[in-house]
Amino acid sequence: MIWAMSELVRNPRAMKKAQETIRTTLGDKKEIITEDDLGKVDYLTLIIKETFRLHPALPFILPRETMSHVKIQGYDIPPKTQIQINVWTIGRDPERWTDPGDFIPERFIDSSVDFRGQHFELLPFGSGRRMCPAMPMGVATVELGLMNLLYFFDWALPDGMNFGDIDMEET
Repeated sequence: MIWAMSELVRNPRAMKKAQETIRTTLGDKKEIITEDDLGKVDYLTLIIKETFRLHPALPFILPRETMSHVKIQGYDIPPKTQIQINVWTIGRDPERWTDPGDFIPERFIDSSVDFRGQHFELLPFGSGRRMCPAMPMGVATVELGLMNLLYFFDWALPDGMNFGDIDMEET
């Protein structure tokens, strides 16, 4: 949620569009946003996908060990070799993404790419039977939090601060 808000503050156009979409979709008389509102705002889903692409919770999927000899893209991998997948690098791969360092939620419009483990260019929760079991809860928590923050509050940088002053360094 912090990364999504940081990216939105740095991208006022995306924040404004998200707020307008949320407020239009849910109406302007809401007193509380609940789980019943999840999934109603398509643009927010685009923001969440783009945030997970740029800022996965874990930069590496937990290591796996090969059970037998395999060949991957011409490389011979012997049995019992530990393999790690660098999700952070995949999300910033210029061969897979146009302008990979830029926050562009619209890149997911009309795209079947999803974070549920079926598309290997976006794996913030892993894939297959060892995929993070808390993914639905994590996604719902982020969506609900962002909906509340963007519906009820208007956000701006403090006076004298520029977009470049936001520390986007990941540790």
